[in-house]
Amino acid sequence: MNTNSLKITELKVEGMSCTNCSLGIKKSLEKKGFTDVYADFTTDEVRFQTDDEAMVAKAIKTIESLGYSVSKRVTDETTEKQPEKKKITSIEKKFYVSAFFTIPLILAMFLPFKLLHNDLFQLALTIPVFSIGFWHFGRSAFNSLRAGVTNMDVLIFLGSSAAFIYSLVGTIYQLGHDYMFYETSASIITIVLLGNMLEHRSVKKTTTAIDELTRLQISRAQRITQEMHEGQEYIEEVDASTLRTGDLVLVNTGDKIPVDGEIFWGYGSIDESMVSGESLPVERGKNDKVIGGTILEKGTIKVKTTATGKETVLSQIIEMVRKAQQDKPQLQNLADKISAVFVPVVVLIALTTWLGWWLGAGIEFKSALMRGIAVLVIACPCALGLAIPTAVVVGLGRTAKNGILIRGGSTFDKFHQIQKVIFDKTGTLTTGRFRVKNLEVFGGKTQESIVVLLYSMEKHSSHPIAKSIVKEFKGSEPISFASVEEEKGIGLTAKDKDGNEFRLGSYEFVRDLTSDNTHSIYLTMNNKLIGWLDIDDEVKPEARQAIDFLKKRNITPVLLSGDRENKCRKVAKELGIEEIYYEKRPDEKLHIVEQLSANYKIAMVGDGINDAPALAKSFLGISMSNATQVAVKSAEVVLLKGNLNLLSKTFASAQATRRTIKENLFWAFIYNVMAIPLAITGILTPMVAAAAMALSDVVVVGNSIRLKKRKLSE
Repeated sequence: MNTNSLKITELKVEGMSCTNCSLGIKKSLEKKGFTDVYADFTTDEVRFQTDDEAMVAKAIKTIESLGYSVSKRVTDETTEKQPEKKKITSIEKKFYVSAFFTIPLILAMFLPFKLLHNDLFQLALTIPVFSIGFWHFGRSAFNSLRAGVTNMDVLIFLGSSAAFIYSLVGTIYQLGHDYMFYETSASIITIVLLGNMLEHRSVKKTTTAIDELTRLQISRAQRITQEMHEGQEYIEEVDASTLRTGDLVLVNTGDKIPVDGEIFWGYGSIDESMVSGESLPVERGKNDKVIGGTILEKGTIKVKTTATGKETVLSQIIEMVRKAQQDKPQLQNLADKISAVFVPVVVLIALTTWLGWWLGAGIEFKSALMRGIAVLVIACPCALGLAIPTAVVVGLGRTAKNGILIRGGSTFDKFHQIQKVIFDKTGTLTTGRFRVKNLEVFGGKTQESIVVLLYSMEKHSSHPIAKSIVKEFKGSEPISFASVEEEKGIGLTAKDKDGNEFRLGSYEFVRDLTSDNTHSIYLTMNNKLIGWLDIDDEVKPEARQAIDFLKKRNITPVLLSGDRENKCRKVAKELGIEEIYYEKRPDEKLHIVEQLSANYKIAMVGDGINDAPALAKSFLGISMSNATQVAVKSAEVVLLKGNLNLLSKTFASAQATRRTIKENLFWAFIYNVMAIPLAITGILTPMVAAAAMALSDVVVVGNSIRLKKRKLSE
């Protein structure tokens, strides 16, 4: 199967209420042959890759066979911008019904009313609660065992069932009050459902990153349906999701731009802070590109649609965040392995506790059983299942809010290992805003003709130097070439209609024509030098601060550039960088990264197409938001504001997230380690154990939410 042809399919699934539900669905689909399966109860999402529609139907059937319902399939045309009506969730319904019947059972422990102590009355109250628990926890336990996993619900199911069956036998054989533990069975189910409900509500608060980005999308647009010769036009308001590439839309002052496109009429000031982080609006006019979700603060423009749906920049950012949330850190994989071993061990400890006290110590059967049940309940590692995902989701949300996109949760594990950070020069350490200092021409050419050549050729390049030259010489009448080719990291070659060949680029192009290598750009015509250009690039104001931050952390900064030696040394000296590599092509950059990676954990910071191979090869790739699409897609971290100050925030946020994960794991494990002995000795009853277990979930989730406001040590 060609993995490149696989498409991501997303289903909205109702009924998932905890991490166990997600894990059960994930394992079941993987056993059916699905790849890259992701299930998340916090967003009601199940995602997988397939190129076969029949497999989608198979997935839906598999999910529904587990007791969940698929509410819809999300496609490019599906709009998720409509706010969902607030409604009571499945887990809330289960808790409220269970609580209604459980409260009288608990009151029987304190009130003398005869009816409350009647075994048949208690059985009648317990049956609805036990039925809910049997279906909710039993189904999850069964599905997890069928998928080859022993999840936390196995413990809850065994504990509540043991108490119920023990009490039922006592009722059937009329063995008396000493055999009535219906309140234990019901309270275990109700309290754990309460914990799940609180978990569900709390974790929902951590998913703000996608919600906030999604709110930037708009649902309506003004489509131009027909352009008249007299200048009049017909406008109709349509759902933005119905727009297609090539459609024309009108945007007025104050409107959000509904699609990615290109202005073909008009001029305006646009707030692009959601992508660039730049607080000031930018001026955009004819032939300029615009991004869907940005705001037209002033002016009126008409835009030709170039991308819609999931192809837009905003949708790609949302998708990046969404994918990041499903990527697990290595610590999560460790937690999963521990859980898989932990549950069987706990069952064994519970059985040993019950049989040891009953047969070995000679205490009465019911007391021994209650201690065994308490072990099952108190040891349930629900908090362990929440320790990593909640911290990762909050961490991703916080970094996204600060203008940093991290592609995966596993990326958080990488920052503390970094030993060297390699920087590209142009557009990364420097502003990329170049100023022409000097232009010299030869061979009888005029400055005007060379300016036109430079403008016409550089229009075909996305390199920051090329963009600056185009901006500098804007207004020149461009030449129409028969062909233009760009050799990444080297330069451009163009041919006109008369067969003349023009080459523009670095000194590598003209090494055989001149020994003077002190200029920025050289231009040749039919292999004869006709001009050179000197340009200057400013170092970013925040670059020195970023370099100093790395040095304080004993991380070595490295400069790796395709630019000439003298320019690289000038920038390196200004910033205090001692390790320098200059005049390197993309393949040479890749080779250097490979060499350094053999001995060090490398992070690469770049912004151009020529950086893409090195970004992909490095241990951690970091791209600027104003980079080319290739560079952005090759990186694991994107600094949305294009500001190197965010580098320190990125490291600090990763450190804070990792610290929160470790704290969560500590609280999850220390809780079990301390509580199990108390349950074995009989100090903790099953009811108290259930309450403590639910509380541990809240503690872990609360600690993760605290990460939102946690002070970063930069």
